[in-house]
Amino acid sequence: MRRYFLFLVITLPILLVLVPAALVMYHTPDPTVTPVVMVEQEGEPYSDNQPQINVFRSKLNQIEKMPLETYIEGVVAAEMPAEFELEALKAQAMAARTYIVRRLAEGNFQDVPKGAHVLDTVRHQAFLGEVERKEMWGKQYEWKQNRIHQAVKGTLGKVLTYEGKPIDATFFSTSNGFTENAEDYWSARIPYLRSVASPWDIDSPRYEQSVQIPLEQFQQKLGVMIVATASDGNWYSVEERTAGNRIGRIKVGEKEFSGKEIREKLSLSSSSFSMKIKQGNVVITTKGYGHGVGMSQWGANGMAKAGKSAEQIVKYYYKGITMQDYQNVMKA
Repeated sequence: MRRYFLFLVITLPILLVLVPAALVMYHTPDPTVTPVVMVEQEGEPYSDNQPQINVFRSKLNQIEKMPLETYIEGVVAAEMPAEFELEALKAQAMAARTYIVRRLAEGNFQDVPKGAHVLDTVRHQAFLGEVERKEMWGKQYEWKQNRIHQAVKGTLGKVLTYEGKPIDATFFSTSNGFTENAEDYWSARIPYLRSVASPWDIDSPRYEQSVQIPLEQFQQKLGVMIVATASDGNWYSVEERTAGNRIGRIKVGEKEFSGKEIREKLSLSSSSFSMKIKQGNVVITTKGYGHGVGMSQWGANGMAKAGKSAEQIVKYYYKGITMQDYQNVMKA
């Protein structure tokens, strides 16, 4: 088993700016602030000419430099359970590699601190360094790391392209049984992000969830008035559904919202939901977890269990794409 070593080269006194764990995923560093220290992390020498990725580590307020494929291992480890099928992990590796190669090719890093290429949170892609993986996985580190390494090495250099350019390889945890057209959740139509059936997601623990919100709080968050004695059938109405069977437009009281607006205002798991009033609370049942656009991770795992390859998985969730070596894309 090959191991990775973290070499810390300290050139300045270390100032650790601690970010509360609960806020890390929402932390947005000031792009004008120069990180306190720069750490270089050496990884598996997959090739001699890998580009270096500068990852802004939010908890430490510092940049870590590492080879491309070392970065991909950290993303796959953070974004998908190592217990998932190998072909699903490979699909995740290609999506993650496509994301960062697209950023490098476009060269626009205005949303990160000076000197960085990417954040380590879900604002871009979550990332776990070797030390974090060892702490999180404990005695299971070796087999989990070996599995992640196998998935990354098995897709070495491969990115997903459409008309010769890296795609916006969006992914999410769990669908409601269908993925979403890009324009039904965001504003623009994207030809390769089309709605497809994803029945495998029913095995996800996040497939169906319920939350209760006090009626008064519900009204405040949406800016609506609802009669507490209203029956389930007369205080809201679904005006439009999306291709992915999520809420497109919904009228609550006298106001109309998009499903995305409701999801964001109420911090729901999905824009696929139903609601009812019970004992002074609004009970909301959601199906799926995430925005629903692109590759479903639980769907990918289900496809892999059914014998589909990583290539078949990505070409199912991203329509009309091809696979290329990232070096060809960077030269284009």
